[in-house]
Amino acid sequence: MSSQDETPENSENPETSQSPETPKGPEAPEASENRLRKELPEEVRAEGNAEAPDAGAEPRKPVLTGRQRLAKGLWPPRVSRAQFIVALLLFGLGFGLAVQVASNSDSDGALRGARQEDLVRILDELDDRTQRLEEEKQGLEDQRTELENSSDQAEEARKQTVEKEKQLAILAGTVAAQGPGITLTIEDQKGTVEADMLLDAIQELRAAGAEAIQVNGVRVVAGTYLTDVSGGVAVDGNKISAPYRFKVIGKPQDLEPALNIPGGVVQTLEKEQATVTVERSDKIIVDSLRPAKRPDYARSSSQ
Repeated sequence: MSSQDETPENSENPETSQSPETPKGPEAPEASENRLRKELPEEVRAEGNAEAPDAGAEPRKPVLTGRQRLAKGLWPPRVSRAQFIVALLLFGLGFGLAVQVASNSDSDGALRGARQEDLVRILDELDDRTQRLEEEKQGLEDQRTELENSSDQAEEARKQTVEKEKQLAILAGTVAAQGPGITLTIEDQKGTVEADMLLDAIQELRAAGAEAIQVNGVRVVAGTYLTDVSGGVAVDGNKISAPYRFKVIGKPQDLEPALNIPGGVVQTLEKEQATVTVERSDKIIVDSLRPAKRPDYARSSSQ
């Protein structure tokens, strides 16, 4: 056999003999690119396609500025339970302080709007009260000195005891009293004056140094109470009606200004459309009496 017979059939066309891995025709570049993508790592492939992302890929998130990051961190707030409790306590404290400031402002409003002469009168009244307390203190010290220096201490003690008994009898309302003072008259045509307003007047008079008080024939003592009743006010259970007339023994120069201070008794009653008059006198007689009541349980420690 000749050499041509031993040659394979595909050897007859050597130009068409190609490797099976070599692409043919116009699809050759695409096949080459696919083969390159398989060989390259994912990182390189992602960098190569960064400028032209796939249509189905997620868009890249925008870069936030520092102010935007701060706002995002502050809102919405992330509050823990402890922080909430602290905030609640601080709110309660602030509310309490606000209420306290408001109440102080209301109580001081009358003095802030007072005239200069009213403020001077209030200061004079405070000075008079201080002077009365100093005089009372000095009197007690003098009594102690007399007891210590007296040759007959028993007799001196008896005299002071009798004098003290008279003073206590006046305060208890068991004896009549007379002296300088004022007469306070309250006309109530509208029927708007209530028991608490009369009680405020009594307390103000006591604070100003009143030693004996009588209201419409009823003696006022330490245990006196006032209640509202139909058509008037009851003092210790005794009904009285307008006009309410107070007979007060004390220093007139202290009693009258105490009633007329800004925001005091007179202004309060006038706001209720009541008519108030105050008259000074050198001689006021308080003659209504209270029966002496023996205590049920208390006894003198000297017995």
